[in-house]
Amino acid sequence: RSKTFMAFCFCFIAGVSAFSFLENGNFLFYLYILLFVVLFFGIIFFHQKQKRFFILCLLFFIIGGLRFFISIPDHNSSRIEFYTGRKVTLQGWVSNEPDIGVSDARYIVSVICKGDPCVKVDGKIAVKNRLYPEYHYGDELEIICSLREPENFADSNFNYRQYLAKQGIWSVCANPAIKELNKNRGNFFTKTMLRFKSVISNRMSKLWPEPNGSLMAGLLYGSRSGLPPDLIANFSRTGISHIMAVSGYNVSILAVALNIILIYLGFFRRQSFWFLIFLILAFVFFTGATASVVRAGVMALIILISQHVGRLSAVGRVLVYAAVIMLLLNPYLLVWDAGFQLSFLSTLGLVYLSPIIQSFVDKKFKIGRPILTAMVQVFITTISAIIATMPLAIYQFERFSAVAPLVNILILWLVPWLMLFGFISLIFSFIFFPLGQAVAWVAGLGLNYVIIIVDWFGNKSWSAVNLQLPFWGMLGMYLLLAFVIARSEATKQSQGLK
Repeated sequence: RSKTFMAFCFCFIAGVSAFSFLENGNFLFYLYILLFVVLFFGIIFFHQKQKRFFILCLLFFIIGGLRFFISIPDHNSSRIEFYTGRKVTLQGWVSNEPDIGVSDARYIVSVICKGDPCVKVDGKIAVKNRLYPEYHYGDELEIICSLREPENFADSNFNYRQYLAKQGIWSVCANPAIKELNKNRGNFFTKTMLRFKSVISNRMSKLWPEPNGSLMAGLLYGSRSGLPPDLIANFSRTGISHIMAVSGYNVSILAVALNIILIYLGFFRRQSFWFLIFLILAFVFFTGATASVVRAGVMALIILISQHVGRLSAVGRVLVYAAVIMLLLNPYLLVWDAGFQLSFLSTLGLVYLSPIIQSFVDKKFKIGRPILTAMVQVFITTISAIIATMPLAIYQFERFSAVAPLVNILILWLVPWLMLFGFISLIFSFIFFPLGQAVAWVAGLGLNYVIIIVDWFGNKSWSAVNLQLPFWGMLGMYLLLAFVIARSEATKQSQGLK
């Protein structure tokens, strides 16, 4: 029964994936017709086992397509997208944490109504504005602007249109006339968390000079707003950007690395497990429980719980169930969100590739010292995630970092310590500021080390090369990985039988 249910889950995921490439909502009508036909034949062949299974698989595939298409907003006068290409006056409120950059500010505004008198209209828009005056989450605004469709950047592989669409945003406006009306919108939880983050950000600016302060903010909660553009580019060229992204890619690696470190520091496995569970939940709460943060937390929790109960073989099944739940909530994630894809692939790499590499290392090398064993395990964790995500990263971003494995090895072992010392220094700074400064100075040494390594490798012309990988090439690489994993599992089973 579990295999049958897994098959249905895969069919649902395949349906979402297939129809994500078709943005025409007219397909929805034909899907409803096909759904009726499938249900009709399902009733006829209900008692024939094989035909029933095939029809149910097709049914879940269609349901996946339907879930994607019904999420596309109707193009009518009740939606703000209907007025794209026109100059409009609207009222709305800032419904997400503002993205304050070096030269501009970006806001997500949930529209309440448009025109005068104001007529109710639904939807969200992305607003790009100058830095000042600055607006905050919950501020209700009157905006006069010319709406337009999002456009991708000509000099980048980043798909800005899909990035906004997965947030339910189909229209943008730049440099509008804005008038603040009041500050009474938004929920209390989000307001409290954002105020807390603001206090933390201000305290960080006092503890570390730039760019160290912004780097620590990136490590702790994914902020990149204060980092120089050339440093951000070097992080990308060296394949280490993930340490500043709130995704399952880095949270899973860091959770495993911290677990290893805590055990070798003298923690019992049960103590380490509950401590990390608390840290992950606190991290999700601290960063405002946004969709990407929740996803990252889920990935890390799946790994930790599976390791704790000793059932890593069940992780693949749990990941599929988690994927179905997330796609039911937001079907745009599967094809239009590289972070979603990297999160799942890195988690699968940690679960299925790490044991293979660990077995190879154990056979070839004899490592006696506990500290060296811990370092090797962190290295194996890092390499497993890199191997699992590299084909997709090359396909998506059309860049191959020749130094990514080496730079990850040089840096990633230090990241859990930096996060730990950064967290401790923040706590101490609120109790006795000089003590917090002392701990921050120690963390600053590590931050300087990270920046030096990233800049040295990132400034080399050979550190990264532009490389296009066709879809069939990426698929072939993952089929090869799947073959290696399947062969390893078969070998284990045959040895177990002997």
